[in-house]
Amino acid sequence: FLFVLGVLMATISFTMDIIISRLYAAHMWLYREIGDIGVLKYLSWTLYPMALAAFSSGFSQSITPHAGGSGIPELKTILMGVVLEDYLAIQNFGAKVVGLTCTLTCGSTVFLGKVGPYVHLSAMAAAYLGKMRTTVTKEYENKFKQHEMLVAAQAVGVATVFGAPISGVLFSIEVMSPHFAVRDYWRGFFAATCGAFMFRLLAGAHSLIPVPPLPETISAVFKSDFKIDFPFDLLETFFFLILGYGGSGSRALSVLCPCPACALPALSSQDRLWDRGLLRVSICLSAQLTMKEHLISLFDNRTWGSLVPNASRVAKPEGLWQEWDHPSATIYGTLTFFLFMKFWMLILATTLPLPAGDFMPIFIYGAAIGRLLGEVVALLFPRGLHSEGPPRPIVPAGYALAGESGGGGTPSRARTPPRPSPDPSLLPLPGAAAFSGSVTHAVSTALLVCEATGHLGHILPMVLAVLVANAITQKNQPSFYDAGIIVKKLPYLPPIRSRHIASYRVVVEEFMERQVLALAKGDGFQEVLVALDASADAEYPVVESTGSPTLVGTVSRSQLVTFLQSHEHPQAPQGEKPATVGTLGDDCTIEPIMLQFSPWTSLHQAYHLFQLLKLQRVFVTRSGELVGAVSRAEVRGKRRGKRG
Repeated sequence: FLFVLGVLMATISFTMDIIISRLYAAHMWLYREIGDIGVLKYLSWTLYPMALAAFSSGFSQSITPHAGGSGIPELKTILMGVVLEDYLAIQNFGAKVVGLTCTLTCGSTVFLGKVGPYVHLSAMAAAYLGKMRTTVTKEYENKFKQHEMLVAAQAVGVATVFGAPISGVLFSIEVMSPHFAVRDYWRGFFAATCGAFMFRLLAGAHSLIPVPPLPETISAVFKSDFKIDFPFDLLETFFFLILGYGGSGSRALSVLCPCPACALPALSSQDRLWDRGLLRVSICLSAQLTMKEHLISLFDNRTWGSLVPNASRVAKPEGLWQEWDHPSATIYGTLTFFLFMKFWMLILATTLPLPAGDFMPIFIYGAAIGRLLGEVVALLFPRGLHSEGPPRPIVPAGYALAGESGGGGTPSRARTPPRPSPDPSLLPLPGAAAFSGSVTHAVSTALLVCEATGHLGHILPMVLAVLVANAITQKNQPSFYDAGIIVKKLPYLPPIRSRHIASYRVVVEEFMERQVLALAKGDGFQEVLVALDASADAEYPVVESTGSPTLVGTVSRSQLVTFLQSHEHPQAPQGEKPATVGTLGDDCTIEPIMLQFSPWTSLHQAYHLFQLLKLQRVFVTRSGELVGAVSRAEVRGKRRGKRG
């Protein structure tokens, strides 16, 4: 099962990449064939991605409204034990595959990515394969087995996008699971390895297929080309820490993104005109470089500031960096303008009802931050930095990697031998790692960068930058995906930080539900009927008797419905009365209570038990007598009341 899941998702991912490359090549062909007519060239450049984005939104929303977005907030909620059946339906899978393919074909025009939706797709495939297995084998559908398969599926989703099985498993654990069972490690690694290996095999065979290079989705086969014997000096650690602190500025993105995202339900349900207006505005702001070309240029291991005076002598195949060199602006101005524009464009793109993720744009944005800092450091220290020995070059691309902390790109193949002048090309490495790590609250993004690019020289500064960024953002703001859960008002328990000492002093008695509808073992038809009419609970507590409220167990709603169907109503006509007469304790299966709270159980203990055991409702007893109940709603409400 795990092998089939990994191979299936890798094949789908690679097939999507091929289709995207074909559609993107068709767009470029159309743009070239139109000629020099400015209006037609503008229309061909904007209408093509606009039509794809409109089709992506319309097609996915017409099939199911749950296909929009990344799907990770919903998947996190499902892994916490909440039933959201529609989000794992097979029709959602097809809608998301088609919609995601169209969205990614738009290129960097719509600043969105692939990682989140593909994790959702992997989870849907795992759920469907699990149902097929139980149907064929006639086995009982075990909820714990379903959870184990979903945990493995989320690792497969990350691994088949980047071809990075180790960091894929670790990243999925950090982002998706507050509590992770050690026994699930081998399932995640096995499935992720199968998926990543299959993806690499397909990528290797891709050279035999006459298909243009993949424009938007990132191939897992990344090899960095940083030919530096000593990647960074000890004094540069200070700048890497600054980069981590600057990467924590993504906290502002976490604050601002939920604000426009609050309009998402209205955009996708009622105000269609405003929805289409936002879509058109976002689409028309096109970008010349694709997302892959953004990464290739930002990871260029040369110093752009020193190349600008000699730009005319740089060969065009290796001159992708020249797209950042504008006659009326410097490299630093171009990078700053890129950061400003992509900041609000990403916020706007998250409000669109498109099947797409946010991780890759965040990754690229972090690489740009790192590249800018690397170029500035190279400008300030043209001879490089050295704590001892000769001056060593500054590599700006290393700063780009540390700033993204989440994905990878290939630097250009231009090789610059070690020289005394600084090379800012390594600053994008820590920049990518720190920014994406701070947004997702994950440390494994540093390993993901290394595994995807094959560059380990900057693992230490990348980890330092990620830790600094996480230390700041985790203290003040939820992660990007937790913010999505809050905006969508999903029944998810927000985390309790260790500094919230007040959670230990709050006890269950302060926030439990005191009016609990209970049934006695001796109750008959009339009492059961009243209970079912008064409440729609899935299970009801059963006490010893009305005068002695000692909790003895629970009875399911289906059992009570069967009880009513087979027993007589006291006021029914004589000829319509069933022959069976009895009580609830005699004719219903009463399940024993496996867990119950005391009134003095702390909020902290209740919170962790709800998370660890995937609980929905727990009864509260004092000396065995039923005094109340606690559900996820009470724990979530009290948790929010104690925030800060």
